[in-house]
Amino acid sequence: MKIFFKIFAFAFGLLFVFSAVLQYNDPDPFIWILIYGTAAIVSFWFVWKSISFRVPLLLGIFGLMGFFYMFPKNFQGFAIGDGDIATVEEGREAFGLLIIALVMFAFVLRLRFVKKSKI
Repeated sequence: MKIFFKIFAFAFGLLFVFSAVLQYNDPDPFIWILIYGTAAIVSFWFVWKSISFRVPLLLGIFGLMGFFYMFPKNFQGFAIGDGDIATVEEGREAFGLLIIALVMFAFVLRLRFVKKSKI
């Protein structure tokens, strides 16, 4: 199970780096590059070092709060033709934060409740 979580964390670290790169042409790239970059760093940190469960816990809580804050009142889907582009963009950003939160909470569960293994 230890190797599964290392692969899981490394894969999501790469996905978060890729997501950060894709934010280059976003209307507000700096904040999203910072968010996805931080998630990538924590993911790689999980693979290569022993970290406290508090780091991904805090990031997961912020990601979940951001999801609820960013989620549009009138969610219209993810594709450009699904509705108003602003609403579609808000939905994409909200679900990006939800993915970050879920991954970080998976790290927390591994770090907090599997005490005998060193990640």
